[in-house]
Amino acid sequence: MKNLLIRGLTALALGTALTGLSTSCTKDLDQQPKYELTPDKIYADLNGYRQVLAKVYGGFALTGQSGPAGNGDIQDIDEGTSDYLRQLWSAQELSTDEAVVAWGDPGVQDWHRMNWDANNVLVRGLYYRLYYQVALCNEFIREAADNKISARLSGGDVATAQRFRAEARFLRAVAYYHILDLYGQGPFITESGGVGLTAPPVGTRQQLFSFVEDELKALIPLLADARTNEYGRVDKAAAYGFLARLYLNAQVYTGQARWTDAAAQAKNVVDAGYRLCTTPAGTPPAAVASAYARNFLADNNTGPARDEIIWPIVFNATQTQSYGGTTFLINGSTGSAAGWQRIVGQSTGWQGLRTTRTLFDQFSKLNGDTTLDTRARFWTRGQSLEIASLTEFTQGLGVLKYRNVTSGNVPQGGAQNFSSVDFPMIRLSDMMLIYAEAVVRGGGDRATALDYVNQIRRRAYSNSASANITDTQLTLDFLLDERSRELFWEGYRRTDLIRYNRFTEGTTLWPWKGGVAGGQGVAKTRDLYPIPSSDLTANPNLRQNPGYN
Repeated sequence: MKNLLIRGLTALALGTALTGLSTSCTKDLDQQPKYELTPDKIYADLNGYRQVLAKVYGGFALTGQSGPAGNGDIQDIDEGTSDYLRQLWSAQELSTDEAVVAWGDPGVQDWHRMNWDANNVLVRGLYYRLYYQVALCNEFIREAADNKISARLSGGDVATAQRFRAEARFLRAVAYYHILDLYGQGPFITESGGVGLTAPPVGTRQQLFSFVEDELKALIPLLADARTNEYGRVDKAAAYGFLARLYLNAQVYTGQARWTDAAAQAKNVVDAGYRLCTTPAGTPPAAVASAYARNFLADNNTGPARDEIIWPIVFNATQTQSYGGTTFLINGSTGSAAGWQRIVGQSTGWQGLRTTRTLFDQFSKLNGDTTLDTRARFWTRGQSLEIASLTEFTQGLGVLKYRNVTSGNVPQGGAQNFSSVDFPMIRLSDMMLIYAEAVVRGGGDRATALDYVNQIRRRAYSNSASANITDTQLTLDFLLDERSRELFWEGYRRTDLIRYNRFTEGTTLWPWKGGVAGGQGVAKTRDLYPIPSSDLTANPNLRQNPGYN
């Protein structure tokens, strides 16, 4: 099933040269991505629609039209760096206590030092990647309008194309969710906005929230039932999941708490038939991965891991190559030691990403022994726990979460060490923790919440009942820490800290927060990223986020 989506990605990338928004201003947001062939020829049959849909999904994983480097989608930024997942992950993780980076490329150190501005190339690159994805989705949705598919297709193919259209709408809602979360506002246009507008209207945070909410709710009856769709494609559970995430942060986005709604949507996902992976890969002393770690291996599209991952971004070492995605997460966080590279699948070791002692210490908060929690996989040999210099790779611990080996311990990177690890955009344990937090904040059943948390903890401690917490221990502080232990390096930390009022505030510090070794608070302004200066110039409807010049 994984190969079906990958084949579509490959066929479209090689066959139609979809270039889309190669400019760097969203005045072109309403334009259709350009093809060498006319739409009537590309969408001549259902297979044409399938291939373009694969490109829309591929927008989260790929960066251009000629393999991992060549004819990039986004200009004015290194192509590999421009990857959707790589940029999103950096904005969500490098800005927090969970990750630091050694590289000195333009703008990179600004993430963790929290001193980015409206001219930062990476802040700009992420912004345009998000809008490129919106443009891909809008173009597909236009071409999948009822009148067009009825004219081009017949019989059951019409209904299938309508399902494709619903999935493209979901993917557009995801991009707009990330825009409202990261930037708080932005140009807003859908497939009905028309072609040729020079200055798209701007959606406020409330307007973008309402759009994403309305879209996801409308799509639930149109998407495939949970666990019935082709691997890598979304279903009803994915819509429930993003609604749960939207509602969990609704108070930040709109000023109105939606805890009961968050709990209800998270419960919909839990009840949809997905289940935690509780089977390790191999047996001690030759175990390849714990039950938890199996979710982050190169064959996490199979076996028990597939039962936990609700929507993955699909990667393949030979067919979906990029220098972003999980290739970035694995190679970027690996050093030069042969033993280290062997553990993660013969990575070349880019010597960039590490973590701080703040994350490491999370795993000893309850029992004082980091080694008991199977989620705590760090490379310590030759690495220091303390970080005196952000640009020294040997300072800070290596993270062994994503590993480019199968559950049989077979490396998958190939000669160029690209990754075959699929990235979980929605995972069941996140939904269980969303439910628990929403309950503690005021919506849902507390006994159910405690049971969900203890299922996660028992899995982390090799099914030991000693990992269970009591009802008294089920607090908001505990849940923030548990989300870090369970979900670190999965792209949630910045949003979580903002929800808890601990991202910019001086009451919560970590190494090099705010650009000083011991950490310091920064302006509340930095709860949002700035609108790129280039887009302010291009679109007179835009206004800069408060606090940025």
